[in-house]
Amino acid sequence: MKHSNVRTTPYLFAVLISIFFSQQTIAEPIEYFSSQRNIDNHYPFSNAVRVGDLLFLSGEIGTQPNSSKLIEGGIQNETKQTMENIQASLAKHNLTMNNLVKCTVMLADIKDWPAFNQVYKDFFPKHFPARSAFATNGLALNARVEVECIGAFGAK
Repeated sequence: MKHSNVRTTPYLFAVLISIFFSQQTIAEPIEYFSSQRNIDNHYPFSNAVRVGDLLFLSGEIGTQPNSSKLIEGGIQNETKQTMENIQASLAKHNLTMNNLVKCTVMLADIKDWPAFNQVYKDFFPKHFPARSAFATNGLALNARVEVECIGAFGAK
């Protein structure tokens, strides 16, 4: 029995086209967001960067809103203010803490980890994002804690 090239050619063509288009990625624009404070102070970073359905937030510390002044009162007050700053950043993009999928925590002293966790957990009533935590040799403005996060649009 002889195979007909007439029947296999459309099938082969469809397979090749399918493979070609499955290998192609649609490039989405990258969006950079900076606060007026960052722009005015010529800080060399964006507050947030959106790539597709992901929002990357720069590290937040416990500064008072619209200020470079660190809140007083130690690790728990700094943690609370840091998390409130993250909430405010997310809100600018119509996201909430439920949209966070990953956080990285930097502590000036790893001994502050339990006190940090005590405050941190209250900001996640539904579920916790994946997380890493480590101690550093110093943070901006002599902060006790810095947290950077990744949010996902569409996450609930």
